[in-house]
This record gives sequence, C-alpha cells and structure tokens, in this order.
Amino acid sequence: MRTGVLCICAMFLFAAGAIRAQQPDQDPIGQSFFAPELVIQHQEAIGLSAEQKDYFKTEIRQAQLKFTELQWKLQDEMEKLVTLARQPHVDEQQALGQLERVLAAEREIKREQVTLLVRIKNKLTRSSRESCLSCGPNRRTNREEEQVTAKVRRG
Repeated sequence: MRTGVLCICAMFLFAAGAIRAQQPDQDPIGQSFFAPELVIQHQEAIGLSAEQKDYFKTEIRQAQLKFTELQWKLQDEMEKLVTLARQPHVDEQQALGQLERVLAAEREIKREQVTLLVRIKNKLTRSSRESCLSCGPNRRTNREEEQVTAKVRRG
C-alpha cells in the first residue's frame, strides 16, 4: 500500500517537474494546489486532524486504483498506435483515430490528477493551506496568497 502511494506521489512529482522544466515559474495552476506527498510528509507540521488523514488516505487509495487502470489503458492504446506507425504504409485515418484514443486516455489521467489535487486542497483548513505553502517547493508569501485568493473571488 505504501509503495503504491509513493508511486502516485512520484508520478505527480514527475508531471510537475516536467511542466516546470518547460515553463519555469509559469504554472499558476500547479502553484495553486498541494501535492499529495507534501501533505503526507508534513502532516504533523500542517496540523492534519484524524478525520482529514482518513479522508486523504481514502482519496489517495481510490486515486491509486484509478491511475493504475488508466495507465494500463494508456499503455494499451499507445501500443496500438505504435503498431500502426510501424507499418510500411500508415493508414492516416486509422492512425489519427488511434491518436485520439491515446489523447483521451491521457486526458482522463490528467483529469483524475486534478480531481485529487482539488479534493486535497478543499479538505485542508486555511491554516493547513498556509502551513503547506511554507513547507512546499512553491513557497509563497502571505501577500502572494492573498492576491491568488482575491483573483479567485473576483473570477
């Protein structure tokens, strides 16, 4: 179980790292959420209640199951696309149709990732969110957090 949670956390770190490598300091979405591994690693420092811990455990377990299923689906669709691409003559419509299935699988994974991040953020108290900001890689000042909050309220 712990290995699975660590795999999910590693997947989030990899995705976040890849995004940051492409666009340093230009990921307002990523900066607005708290990675599961951050919450797990700093649960005492951010003052998680027993109820919050149970909620996060349940959500992460459910996400782990979904991610595993979706990874298998993505891999299956990707293999089909590779098989089509390796043919001497590639049927364009078939290849593009298969590409759409690959992209749909990737979209499902991204959607589940964001769903988990939203649920984590929404379950944290204001105090816990502030503590997360001081613990994590996306450390923001109180002023920056106030600006983000103001934008969301206006939005």
